[in-house]
Amino acid sequence: MNFLTIGHRGVMGVEPENTLRSFVAAEHAGLDVVELDLHLSKDGALVVMHDPEVDRTTDGTGPIADRTLAELRTLDAGRGERVPVFEEVLAAVRLPLQAEIKDVQAARALAAVMHERDLVDRVEVSSFHDEALVEIARLVPGVRTALIGSRYGLDLVDRAVRAGAATVCLNLRRLTLETVEEARKRDLRIIGWVVNTQEQLRLVRALELDGATTDYPEIRRTGRFTA
Repeated sequence: MNFLTIGHRGVMGVEPENTLRSFVAAEHAGLDVVELDLHLSKDGALVVMHDPEVDRTTDGTGPIADRTLAELRTLDAGRGERVPVFEEVLAAVRLPLQAEIKDVQAARALAAVMHERDLVDRVEVSSFHDEALVEIARLVPGVRTALIGSRYGLDLVDRAVRAGAATVCLNLRRLTLETVEEARKRDLRIIGWVVNTQEQLRLVRALELDGATTDYPEIRRTGRFTA
């Protein structure tokens, strides 16, 4: 498999994260996959934002779940961008997507869209939460899933296998050869995050990972040749 470069919330190092502007920039930069985050609005829309609150990335305050989509649309998500919904990202770019879900409720909403638009081949679903991956796999047969680990040990590999995930997305700050070898034994694909420097990229390539999640488009250009 070719080495994948995955745009973290688009290219959040240079554009406002999780905005259409950021996703389009990732596609124009030649990244292989766009990663995004999903939450549900008060009225059930699949809102593209990382945090459960709007405070950090918009000019508003408070939880996403307390606002309707119409209310969220009034917020500035950076450089005049509006908070997008998942369906808008599908239309804005042609790249494959890695969609991170936070809970079972979001899994159910995403499953409905995946069935409606036949997205099994285009969308990989990721989560820190095993139960969310189990639910999306139950609802969408054949969906590809990835378990994300920030603070983890070898148990993450067992958890991924039990949840039916084909991929583990591993925080580089805790990455060990032992974990990589265990994941390989279980036939799991391995993605490293977040890879923003040449030193980090060299580590990822030395460990022969399958790809890297990055904030910057430059990693795509150098990632093909770094060993």
